[in-house]
Amino acid sequence: MSAFMMSATPGIPSSSPSQPSPTVASPPASLPVRTIPGAYGWPLLGPISDRLDYFWFQGPETFFKKRTDKYKSTVFRTNVPPCFPLFLGVNPNVVAVLDCKSFAHLFDMDLVEKKNCLVGDFMPSVKFTGDLRTCAYLDTSEPQHAQIKNFAMDILKRSSKIWVPELVANLSTMWDTIDADVSTNGSASYLFPLQKFIFNFFTKCLIGADASSSPKIAESGYTMLDRWLALQLLPTVKIGVLQPLEEIFLHSFAYPSFLVSGDYNKLYQFVEEFGKEVVNRGQTEFGLSKEEAIHNLLFVLGFNAFGGFSVFLPGLISTIVSDTTGLQQRIVKEVREKTGSTLSFESVKDLQLVQSVVYESLRLNPPVPLQFARARKDFQLSSHDSVFDIKKGEMLCGFQTQVMRDAKIFDDPETFKPDRFLENKELLNYLYWSNGPQTGSPSASNKQCPGKDAVTLTACLFIAYAFQRYDSITGSSSSITAVEKAKQTVV
Repeated sequence: MSAFMMSATPGIPSSSPSQPSPTVASPPASLPVRTIPGAYGWPLLGPISDRLDYFWFQGPETFFKKRTDKYKSTVFRTNVPPCFPLFLGVNPNVVAVLDCKSFAHLFDMDLVEKKNCLVGDFMPSVKFTGDLRTCAYLDTSEPQHAQIKNFAMDILKRSSKIWVPELVANLSTMWDTIDADVSTNGSASYLFPLQKFIFNFFTKCLIGADASSSPKIAESGYTMLDRWLALQLLPTVKIGVLQPLEEIFLHSFAYPSFLVSGDYNKLYQFVEEFGKEVVNRGQTEFGLSKEEAIHNLLFVLGFNAFGGFSVFLPGLISTIVSDTTGLQQRIVKEVREKTGSTLSFESVKDLQLVQSVVYESLRLNPPVPLQFARARKDFQLSSHDSVFDIKKGEMLCGFQTQVMRDAKIFDDPETFKPDRFLENKELLNYLYWSNGPQTGSPSASNKQCPGKDAVTLTACLFIAYAFQRYDSITGSSSSITAVEKAKQTVV
């Protein structure tokens, strides 16, 4: 969810008082200056070797962990795919930053820039987005960044009035579908109902359009976005299909946009026809052209909101429904005692356990595992134990899955602890899922997810709804196998 809603929305309380964009303090004089370990290897051969380790022989988690152990450093040089042979002009050389302290440099816009480096040096063709660079690819120094980010934040401000009722209505449809499937078949895959829920909910709240206004969009809009996302990101993600087929067909070249241009044009026309009020506001209040407003709306809807929640919510659901420690009973108790029969931003803000569960899920399974930034100037970067010289133009790469397991910050970091953030709220300063700390404040001058607070509160509402409706839910990473409805229904 690399971008995309807002924290200053009326009715959506911020996790902390407004504060400036995080900056990195000067390295302590007591830390030794160290040459960055690691190497990029021989031209062509080094990147290919690292690519095979990354995608095939090791996988991303082992790839970064083995090199951390090898160099005895959380900062080192390596190559991150995609790379040669068919990605000409893409430089895979990065400086990995894999602890909380070094990773935080990625948020300091005085030190780094984010122009065209959402996925490292690789950038999907702008033909996927109407020949426009959307806000996610803009650096904060580019004037249009502020225009578009302010537009995105305004969307959230205005949608707060319908956010909760639309969420509840679409959740009701989703769980009715799952109930029926469990009753008929003994189990239900929740992935497709979940994606329909995400698509319909965000289409209404962000675009101001009802998906049912277009039968084609209502039926297939979410699959159109799935295909559009997949073709942009396939060269950069490990899928887990049979090798070497994955390397040959998924990681060796960039897919052309014409394969999904028909779907994208249908979505564009849908927004143009049914999202006129929001599009017009982008033009009249934020100085965007109609095309700029629509393409950025589609990116926010498809890449950020739909894509981010499609990754985040299955992991959150799986964690809760597969738990055997009594967590569900504790959630039920908290939800019933503190929300009663009413769901609102106010009614869930006191759900401290539920919030901690959401934060811990984001810590262990961040929706966007990789963050990139390019050094804006020469500067010194510090880890917990060393200082390193970074040169202007070098690409920094943070693998959040490892960063969020920093043992110097998080006790027993590999373990899911539902009470972690309940017991120690200071740890929110190091929860970096949103391209910034959870205690940070998104603004037009930084790249932090404008919707970080809306995201966490929406997840809390998601959980609260489920446990107003059910006493228990049993399942796995992709399916629900049993539900026990609340003995006294409150939804």
